[in-house]
Amino acid sequence: MTKLINGTTRRGALKTLAGAAAGATALPLWARYAQASSSEPIKIGFQQHSTGIGAAYGRWYGRTTEAAVKLINEGGGINGRLVELIAEDDGTDPKRGAEVVEKFATQHNCDVGFGTLFSHVVIGSSPRAGELKLPYFVVSEGHHVASGMLNRYTLQPGITDVKSQVQAMAPYVSENLGKKVTMIFPDFAFGHDHRDFFSAAIEAQGGEVLEKIAIPPTETSFTKYFPQIPRETEVLYHVMVGPAVLTFVKELGEFFGPSSPAIFGFIDSLEAVDIASPGLEFLEGTYFWEGNPRYAQADQTEHDKFFRAAVGVDDNGASVSDPTDVSTYAHMFGCWETLHVIKHGMENSGYQGPGDRAKLIEAVEALSDMPEGRAHPQGAKVFNGKTHQVFGHQYISRVEEGKLVRVHTTSIEDTLYPDEVDYTAQPL
Repeated sequence: MTKLINGTTRRGALKTLAGAAAGATALPLWARYAQASSSEPIKIGFQQHSTGIGAAYGRWYGRTTEAAVKLINEGGGINGRLVELIAEDDGTDPKRGAEVVEKFATQHNCDVGFGTLFSHVVIGSSPRAGELKLPYFVVSEGHHVASGMLNRYTLQPGITDVKSQVQAMAPYVSENLGKKVTMIFPDFAFGHDHRDFFSAAIEAQGGEVLEKIAIPPTETSFTKYFPQIPRETEVLYHVMVGPAVLTFVKELGEFFGPSSPAIFGFIDSLEAVDIASPGLEFLEGTYFWEGNPRYAQADQTEHDKFFRAAVGVDDNGASVSDPTDVSTYAHMFGCWETLHVIKHGMENSGYQGPGDRAKLIEAVEALSDMPEGRAHPQGAKVFNGKTHQVFGHQYISRVEEGKLVRVHTTSIEDTLYPDEVDYTAQPL
């Protein structure tokens, strides 16, 4: 199903123009909007996980993307043209993902493809984007981009990858929680990244992974896996995805009772889940990686306040209209930031249409420092044009009185690793 989304109506843009993007004066905004209203729109094909195991993410990726497009259009669009979002559901399925990319390029005449999260869908879709020479901006976290597995037309400039995340987390885990680790992860590419890269990272800290427990991402009950956890485990490392994550964490608590090892999780295991849900009391005092802190912190920035308001998220990370509708806050910022990177790249390259796609790729590859601000509310970042991967700060939070409180922030340098590919050497 195709959904056409306009970031704002013409009347709405006229009404809100005076209060549009920060730092712009009224006259340039009016001038840009007048030009935009008379030009063909920039078409961004939004590959959305509206159904399937990624549906919770897809819903919030959609809300975040629509909010970013609205802001960009209220600020005059891109190169004097409004942005039109064309959303297609890929079912969180690799085969359908490739079909969606095909539709973007051949039926909708999109300028770029954007938004994919689940790694198996990215891996299934990216080859077709490369064949069609459609710039494909993913918001996935998988290491498949920076590893060189994909192609020059696939970029991940708005969210960090698993390898950099776990490399930055391992020292904290080793120093504060323990060195003997058991891992529980989903049995597909994203989970395999955690398995491989955290194992190497904890070993570099003098620790070891005692057991690696892979669980199918479509599993609905988990208790049968927990007896595989060795008794000598000091740290249980968990990352789970899909609609059954609440069941996973509840069953984990029931299995251990009051005598659990230290627990370090990636927030993926609780994305879109209320930490105050009955049965999750055992999480008190446990730790989570967060790509962006769900709860507004004591030192909340103005940029985070602006982002929350634009997307419609309260200080607890839930929808302002429904406190039970918890966001995927640790990931969805990547859509907002990636759209601003696309805007930046198109403006730097003077992008006018599909004939300028190669120029757009080169312009994004030329980016480096991305300062914290409204375009990058999660924090400052550095983009590596050779590997097509961005690097940024990581956050560790602790559950305290039913809320996630940030206790550690890594440096960007903590997340860097040697290049494994140079996409710029590939032809466009």
